Order: sequence, then C-alpha cells, then structure tokens
Amino acid sequence: MATIKKDKKEIIAYYDQTEFDYKIAWYDKENPALHFGFYDEESDSHYTALSHTNKILAAKAKVKNGDRILDAGCGLGGSSFWLAKHFEVDVVGISLPERQIADCKKRASTMTLKGKTDFVQADYCDTPFADESFDVIWACESVCHAENKVDFYKEAYRLLKPGGRIVLAEYLRTKRPLSEKDEILLKKKWLNNWAIEDIDTEEEHFNNMKSVGFKSIEIENFNDRVGVSLRNLHEKCKRSYPIEWVLKLFKIRSSVQHGNLVGSMRQYDAFQKGIWWYSVIAVEK
Repeated sequence: MATIKKDKKEIIAYYDQTEFDYKIAWYDKENPALHFGFYDEESDSHYTALSHTNKILAAKAKVKNGDRILDAGCGLGGSSFWLAKHFEVDVVGISLPERQIADCKKRASTMTLKGKTDFVQADYCDTPFADESFDVIWACESVCHAENKVDFYKEAYRLLKPGGRIVLAEYLRTKRPLSEKDEILLKKKWLNNWAIEDIDTEEEHFNNMKSVGFKSIEIENFNDRVGVSLRNLHEKCKRSYPIEWVLKLFKIRSSVQHGNLVGSMRQYDAFQKGIWWYSVIAVEK
C-alpha cells in the first residue's frame, strides 16, 4: 500500500464520503465518470456527453494503438476503461483513495479488461514509475487537487517519453487575485468544499509547463461544450438541497457530504459570474 502524506487525507476523505452521491446523481455502471460531459452535435444527453469527453480528450492527446497511458487521478476508472475499450493500449490508473483503486480492479475483472488496465494507489506528483515510461499522461479534472500544480508537471515530464503527450481537462481562474467577494465564492464556497485548495490561471499553468521543459502547449476554452453539464449538476443539487439540509441537521449526512452539494451549486454560480473557465490543455514533450 502507498504511503499517503497527511495533506492528501482531506482529498481521500472527500472521495470516500461522496462516492454514493456521484453514484446516485452522475454516473451509470457502464460509465463510472466523475467528470463533466461535453455537449455538441454528437452528444445531446448526459451519458453520451460523459463518453464524448473521453473521445475529445483522446483526440487532443493523439492517442494511438500501442500507447502506454497514465490516467493521473483515475477516480473510478471511467476514462481508463473507455481508452482500453476503444484503443489497443495499456492503461495504468492511479488515484489516492485505496477504495477507488479496489473498485477499479473489481470493475476491470468484470469487464474483461484486466489485461489492458492496471490500477495503483499513488500520488501523481510522486509516482513509483520509471523515467520515460509513458506515451500519454491523461488528467481529467484531477490536477486541480494538486496544491502546487508545477509538481504535477515536473513528474509528468519525468514520466513521458520524448514526444510524449499530456492532455488535461482543468478548471482555470480568470485572474489572481479576484475581488474579495469573488475569492470567497470561488474558494470557500466551491473549491474548498470539493477538497481543492485553489486553481491556477491560464498564465500560471503555461509558465509552470514551460519551466519544466515542455515546448508545445495548447490551451483551449471549452465553456461552450461543458456549460450544459455544469448547469445540470447545479439543478440536481438545488432540487436536493431542502432534503439535504434536514439530513445534515439530523447528522445523517456529514459535513463533507453537505459541503459537496453546496460546492456543486456554487461552482455554477462562479462559472456564470465568469471568475473561472473550463479548459482543455494539450502538451507535448
């Protein structure tokens, strides 16, 4: 079992305690996705949009048969399984919560994908893998959890073969600092309730990537594709909030679970105010 630093325990507790919420409100058995969906002319429903996110990210990462892929922050393995189904690739998923890794391994066995996927409890800023051992590093809405995003990019650069690619789906703040009121909305009311300390600006991500040696960097705004999915989560949580408040009052729901629901509403409020945006980042070594 991996040794997890104390500052990561909050992230593990968040995902351990909110797994039921994701299961009820978001994913199905065929696609255990913990990420948002991309809507366009090819996808007009919740589940097709979740799958379409993987299709778009795979294209951005130039995934091809024969690649070895690290799914950095794999969650319940949704993207890992999608990649293994659609390409002749080897996928290694890593995540901090031990229960997520156990769940991924169980799913892989039932989906006959055990030989094409592997799952390891590890921190994507400090992995146990050898230098230059991956063709692609995939991070779908996961790097936001890194306290210092540059640590992720340093490790990614070490792990990638020459010509290797990174693809990220990532939340970006529009500027630093925001007004005091907007900082409270962004961090205290949304991010901290999702066990995220802070998110970086586009410039900060770009500078971090350049500082560790990456040369080809593309950052694209995906607000138009993800807006429906963001709104859908907001509406689901808004409808549930009166019952949620009663359950919290009677201590049936924990503060972490309650905070997750509140954060899921406030993320859309912050999005509508334009204080953060949704990006897809493609990088080559």
